[in-house]
Amino acid sequence: MRNFPFSIVFLLMFPHAVVSAATAENVLTLVNADPVVLVAGDVAQCNVRGAQLTANLVQQMPDAVVLAPGDLAYENGSLKDFARCYDSSWGKFRDRTWTAPGNHEYGTPGASGYFTYFGERAGVPGKGYYSVNIGQWHVVSLNSNIAADENSEQVAWLRKDLANYRATCILAFWHHPRYSSGLHGSYRRMQTVWEVLHEHGASIVIGAHDHHYERFTLLDGQGKPVATRGIRSFVVGTGGARLYDFGLRGKRSMAWHGATWGMLKLTLRADNYSWAFVSAQPTTFQDTGSSSCANKGADENRIEPVDK
Repeated sequence: MRNFPFSIVFLLMFPHAVVSAATAENVLTLVNADPVVLVAGDVAQCNVRGAQLTANLVQQMPDAVVLAPGDLAYENGSLKDFARCYDSSWGKFRDRTWTAPGNHEYGTPGASGYFTYFGERAGVPGKGYYSVNIGQWHVVSLNSNIAADENSEQVAWLRKDLANYRATCILAFWHHPRYSSGLHGSYRRMQTVWEVLHEHGASIVIGAHDHHYERFTLLDGQGKPVATRGIRSFVVGTGGARLYDFGLRGKRSMAWHGATWGMLKLTLRADNYSWAFVSAQPTTFQDTGSSSCANKGADENRIEPVDK
């Protein structure tokens, strides 16, 4: 069978879609008007039903793009782990999933199982960072398992990528959250990345690693609450692995939930976005809101709900 380029395959499947590419480290993606994006990490543990429950959510939204910020196949991210624990649930929509590697993927040397399983959707093997354009948003996937300091290759690439793609709306995701009130807490090694993203007006940053859902108030480059041009940060470690329903929350934490599996649902518009936590199980918890993008002059504005 002839192997067609990725963009041609997508256009054959979706003739009215637009395919967009970014820089050398990144790959192609399908872009639609006002795309819906579903996000969760910490996904597939064998003998735990959470991954199948969240997979059911994804299957209910066949046009949604999926972002998966790491720890996708326990325990070690080997090809065997992906085959046994991941493939029967989230593997069904691998062709619309963009990923970032977690620490469990590096339980296999070089995260080779992860890079083999996802192919071009995982970025360059050994690096694992790339960018894509989804709708009118520029989306950056980063690797929090490798060097991310000021002198690192990854940060140099990030600066170049953001300089080349001056977007009104920017989203970044990786595994270890810069800010978290959960078991593992905040990950200071991603501070330089956070500062670069804030400098370029990123609107949303998403991590996982801690097995709960959390949303923070808008934060500046040093993690201080701001009213305008801040980053809205989420922890979404509710993809299917065993949950952590405890943590020590500070004043910056606006919403917290660790009792049910679920996903963050984003609707990405040209200069604004909305969010909602979608639970895969019955719950009274709700977290929804909307905002302008940071580069348009976002503020803590119309809706800043606390968890219910």
